[in-house]
Amino acid sequence: GRRGRTSINRGEDLRYDLELSLEEIGRETEKTIEIPRHETCETCNGSGCAPGTSPTTCSQCGGIGQVRFSQGFFSITRPCPRCGGRGQMIDSPCVTCTGAGRVLKKKKLSVKIPMGADTGLRLKVSGEGEKGIQGGPPGDLYIFIVIKPHELFQRDGDDIVCDVPISFTQAALGAEIEVPNLFGKSRMKIPAGTQTHKMFRLRGKGLPNLRSRTPGDQYVRVIVETPTKLNTRQKELLEELAAESGEQHHPLAQGFFDKVKEMFGG
Repeated sequence: GRRGRTSINRGEDLRYDLELSLEEIGRETEKTIEIPRHETCETCNGSGCAPGTSPTTCSQCGGIGQVRFSQGFFSITRPCPRCGGRGQMIDSPCVTCTGAGRVLKKKKLSVKIPMGADTGLRLKVSGEGEKGIQGGPPGDLYIFIVIKPHELFQRDGDDIVCDVPISFTQAALGAEIEVPNLFGKSRMKIPAGTQTHKMFRLRGKGLPNLRSRTPGDQYVRVIVETPTKLNTRQKELLEELAAESGEQHHPLAQGFFDKVKEMFGG
């Protein structure tokens, strides 16, 4: 009987979707969240009764909270329809909570976010759900992690990937460039003759693993930008370069045209 009443009076579980940035899951983070939930009524201390009164035993179930009836050869037990399975009746309900024993409020909670968390991770906070009805036990709070899209980085497990533009001359001649990390910047060498979409790895600059905390890597994909506006002198220099460059300076193009010749019997 008592077990039945406890399950009925228990507060509901709550769900809270928490959005986080890559920076926030890349290091130890503690977030303060505010959740609307039912709290124990301070006027009646959760009893649901007006001050100075007490609940009475339900006359239909005798305080058990359940009623039993026969249906054919079977004996069926159901929650008492008069008291709703609580075993008690409130004759003089509390004015503040109208007999529920709880009122809706906003509750602030501090939550520690594990490093390396990903979208879909569920954090359980026991006892922080809705308060139970008429003094029943509280439910639990479930926090679901949602990682927000980043304007620079894409996530790939514990690794992060970013696109970095470089100039035509930097790609051809080589250069040392500065690339962004989650928590700063790094210097990176670009070898002469680098092609667009070439990937470079920066070890240990990714996200910490959720279990081992070992950091992943950062992958930098360079995008070679072709100049769109050239003055007369710049055009002359590029024309001179084109005249000086033979097929041996363009291995990808040469390989492509060789395959075309083979296809057409050239």
